[in-house]
Amino acid sequence: MNILVTTLLCLHLLAAALWVGGMATIQLCVRPAAIQTLEAPPLRLGLMTATLQRFFALVLGAIVVLLLSGLAMWELSPGRMHWSVHAMAGVGLLMMGLFGHIRWALFPRLQRACAAQTWPVAAAALNKIRRLVAVNLGLGCLVFVIAIVGRTL
Repeated sequence: MNILVTTLLCLHLLAAALWVGGMATIQLCVRPAAIQTLEAPPLRLGLMTATLQRFFALVLGAIVVLLLSGLAMWELSPGRMHWSVHAMAGVGLLMMGLFGHIRWALFPRLQRACAAQTWPVAAAALNKIRRLVAVNLGLGCLVFVIAIVGRTL
């Protein structure tokens, strides 16, 4: 493997790890800690909104890196691609679509509800985000499994 492909693969894996690891951290650590330590719903919802705002900016950057590095590796690869590459690309595109819905449909709803201090509406929006992030986290783990195990099948 030449240095260009190795560098592209490294960037690709770092971006994927940031996205999937970030989802795991928010779902499994930040959210439960916020529920445990912040009694008032406005405090929890404010923390989660601010956390997601920062995380979504990182995910957008990760998606750009994933798309560019993935396409570049695809172009640089000789011959036909293994089925696992197609599977990873398909699941990755599905994840990006779900992220787009979360970021540009559900998250603005959460932001508006927090700004208006309509806490039940904000909580409902955050719950929808949480459920779709859980789906995306599962899909992200599936991509890692395909990347590791897929080559042997």
